[in-house]
Amino acid sequence: MKNITIARLQEYIKEQDYNPELKQGYFLKLAEEVGELSRAMRKNASPAAVETFKGSIEEEIYDVIYYALAIANCYDIDVEKWIYVKEKINDEKYGRNHAEALFVPE
Repeated sequence: MKNITIARLQEYIKEQDYNPELKQGYFLKLAEEVGELSRAMRKNASPAAVETFKGSIEEEIYDVIYYALAIANCYDIDVEKWIYVKEKINDEKYGRNHAEALFVPE
């Protein structure tokens, strides 16, 4: 399986589904998908095989990520950049040094 970066997934979503005028609709879909994730978690619906993916925790997590990135695209937000910034803030807040671990060695 090939690796997928957040930046590439965000770019892919922008190529396939970029409608800034629908940002409120994307948010409503995000809220709906969070509810579906909650339901899947309550059922402990984790697939044993690809055939059981529909309605699974894995599917709902992807849907949540998809709509979060679609919203980020509406605001031209580079999610990878801001993940690092937020982790640096968390490092200071919690007295740790984890943000650097986010980088993939070249």
